Amino acid sequence: MPKSWIRSLVLGVISAATFATLPMGPASADSVHDIPSGLESFYHQQLDWKPCNDALLDGAGARCAGVVVPLDYSRPDSRTLTVAISRIPATDPDLRRGIMLSNPGGPGGPGLSMMAGLRDRLTPDVRARYDLIGMDPRGIGRSDPVNCALPLPTVLFSAGFDAVGYARDVALAATFAASCVAPDPEKARHITTRNTARDMDVIRSAFGDGKLNYYGGSYGTYLGAVYTQMFPQHSDRMVLDSAIDPDRYWSGTYQDMGAINEAGLDDWAIWAARHDADYHFGSSGPQVRAFVEDTIRRAATHPVIGNGYLIDEHTVPVMLMALLSNPQLNTNLADVMRIVADAVSGLPIDMAQLKTKISGPVSLDASGMAAVLCGDKAAPRDPAWYLRNIESARATQPVFGAFANNITACAFWPEPIEPPTAVHNPTPALILHATGDTRVAYQQGLALHQDLTASRMVTLADTRIHGILRADLSRCVNNIVNSYFRDGILPGADLTCQPDPSYPPD
Repeated sequence: MPKSWIRSLVLGVISAATFATLPMGPASADSVHDIPSGLESFYHQQLDWKPCNDALLDGAGARCAGVVVPLDYSRPDSRTLTVAISRIPATDPDLRRGIMLSNPGGPGGPGLSMMAGLRDRLTPDVRARYDLIGMDPRGIGRSDPVNCALPLPTVLFSAGFDAVGYARDVALAATFAASCVAPDPEKARHITTRNTARDMDVIRSAFGDGKLNYYGGSYGTYLGAVYTQMFPQHSDRMVLDSAIDPDRYWSGTYQDMGAINEAGLDDWAIWAARHDADYHFGSSGPQVRAFVEDTIRRAATHPVIGNGYLIDEHTVPVMLMALLSNPQLNTNLADVMRIVADAVSGLPIDMAQLKTKISGPVSLDASGMAAVLCGDKAAPRDPAWYLRNIESARATQPVFGAFANNITACAFWPEPIEPPTAVHNPTPALILHATGDTRVAYQQGLALHQDLTASRMVTLADTRIHGILRADLSRCVNNIVNSYFRDGILPGADLTCQPDPSYPPD
């Protein structure tokens, strides 16, 4: 399949002071019994801090370092990777209690600069206590990235309406998988959640800390949960925002996105109907939904290609999904739908503007995403299995059923190097979730709450949002999170919060 042809099928979406070298941690941080044999040099390495050469991080007073880890932890004397981390130091060294590591989700989300944004949601007494640590997980960003030869912006597409379109997706998934694995099979197969959890424990020890504090969002909740299962003795204050059910990761998580995005589309349609004078989609929610569904059907018969990007029935549902996760993106989504509708009607459009409105809010590395998902858990191999699920979902999920059930590169990936992690333990954790989350179903957060038997659940009611620790969303949520990071005391019972009265903006 010619690479130029593949590219033409794809829309570019989803696509302080100078610190001295940090000394090795005190010998008491890890006893000899805590460190697996052969990993001593990794656990006791010194970190060489340098400028990050990133405007956001440098402006936040961060410094960056590389942490050397084994590619294959069963062969620590073989190949290594370097994991890039950033550090914004605790503002009061006398109060410092350790590091707070973070992960933004994805998988495939680079997290090196995450804490430069997250710190504004943390109160001064929390920032005083923790070094805030960002990380590009192995295989992503600055951390020896996986680079698939076929540069797709995402591993997820909608299957469209017919057998020809589905056959295209099967061929694309197979070609993408081969382009990721063939250049370096050993590396591609070791970019996994379990190995990233092991990297996190190396990072913890390199700081000289006996325990790890953590904030993870979306996929980052799965990573955090896996860490608690693998390293319970080193797990401290864990906050898991928009939590994934480990038993449904990863294919079940995406299948669940069908129904919740249909509900999200209905919610957005009500907003769009109130702005019919601006966008002309319809004056009622049902009229707006009918407009969207008709636009997708027209995109199937009138695809538009420009500047290497594509608008068709495979890409438009992905555009919608990318922007339904936050009401603050309502206008972005409306602008995108207006551009798409004009394009399939034959009117001139600005493809660069379309890409900016979608890819700006959504930043993922498709190569790293594929490696983690496919390396974590085997996917069904038979294309007919996916097609049956697609067809059975169409009646109740007319826009997103073909996306949520579509085949991916994982159907053509080598078998994982180890089984996925079964999570069930009494590690205390604070789990956050919104009832209207369109990325991870609320029921998945409830399931992780059951798996982490000493956890507490904070629910944000009646809000279509993914990720609820936000500066302008709910002071109730933010106060609970900051109190937990400050004092280490979980709420006595599960709690429900409301969004602030000013949220969302109209």
